[in-house]
Amino acid sequence: MSADLSPLVLQNVTPPLRLSDFRLAAFDMDSTLISIECIDEIADVAGKKAEVAAITEAAMRGEITDFKESLRRRLALLQGVPATALDEVLHQRLRFNPGAETLCAALKAAGLRLVLVSGGFTFFARHVAQQLGIDFMRSNELEIVDGQLTGGLRMQDWGDICDGEEKRRMMLACAEQIGATPAQCIAVGDGANDLIMMGAAGLSVAYHAKPKVQAQAMVAIQDGGLDRLLTLFSA
Repeated sequence: MSADLSPLVLQNVTPPLRLSDFRLAAFDMDSTLISIECIDEIADVAGKKAEVAAITEAAMRGEITDFKESLRRRLALLQGVPATALDEVLHQRLRFNPGAETLCAALKAAGLRLVLVSGGFTFFARHVAQQLGIDFMRSNELEIVDGQLTGGLRMQDWGDICDGEEKRRMMLACAEQIGATPAQCIAVGDGANDLIMMGAAGLSVAYHAKPKVQAQAMVAIQDGGLDRLLTLFSA
């Protein structure tokens, strides 16, 4: 381990673990697999980042407990923003967090199926899933009319907002689909909206997370990349 990296923080887990004991890994997207909060960057393009980011930060810390309401408040501020702002964020600002590609490739090589569950937007999640070879995806679909964001979301067959409870449902449904148990799931996230999913998984991982999330995760990665998770597993 590099001398400038703090140790992983572990609770109720004793390494080495075996990857063969797990069959599915579910990931949050914004600030977990990727380095940005997409909604904040869309707002920045539109000149409204301060207002939107303040709500995002409060929601991630768990100070705003109703994620759906916090998202609706932020989306309302984006009404009328040109849809071209999405392309600018995707091509100029979206970057994977360190180790994301390495971790996902290693998990897939070990036979795990990957799930992306995001309170963010399908426009970005589709790209992330394709690049990382993710098998299942659930995220929110922005409503666009006449080339502009309406400030709303499109209704999908499961609902319109992927909140913490929906993340948990999606992870468990995918596990059931492949014949896996909750104990065979790994859940990785950084914000309060990930806690319900993390609490249902056999291994919960907080990545550069808010204090409330670090305190409840079995593994907290506070420095370095996502691929540091692999150090918990035996060869």
